[in-house]
Amino acid sequence: MAGGQDMFDAVVMADERFHGEGYREGYEEGSSLGMIEGRQHGTLHGAKIGSEIGCYRGFAFAWRGLLRGCATERDSKKMKVLEALIGMIQKFPYDDPTYDKLHEDLDRIRGKFKQLCSLLNVQPDFKIGAEGSGLSF
Repeated sequence: MAGGQDMFDAVVMADERFHGEGYREGYEEGSSLGMIEGRQHGTLHGAKIGSEIGCYRGFAFAWRGLLRGCATERDSKKMKVLEALIGMIQKFPYDDPTYDKLHEDLDRIRGKFKQLCSLLNVQPDFKIGAEGSGLSF
């Protein structure tokens, strides 16, 4: 009976051992794939945000150049909002992905951009897709 018990214990222990080894291997592989997938996801969304901010920046600098040439009293509010947008863009934390107010600041920039577009009477159409990003009118 002792030989039969040892064989039974070996089978039970083998099952537990294989279960433990399988768990460890799965955990290691899942962690590795999770890191790769997370890095790809972060790169994609970081590029989208960078592209969006870049469009806003180019838009703002182009309009600043246009409005400086004809600075009337009516354009002073436009210039004030435009300079506020440029200031917000310049203060945006491009190199700190752990910044806890990143999305709040991005929403403020979007709001200021919409306000400027309204003052300028321009209706932009900002798109990000597989074919690239762009700002059209």
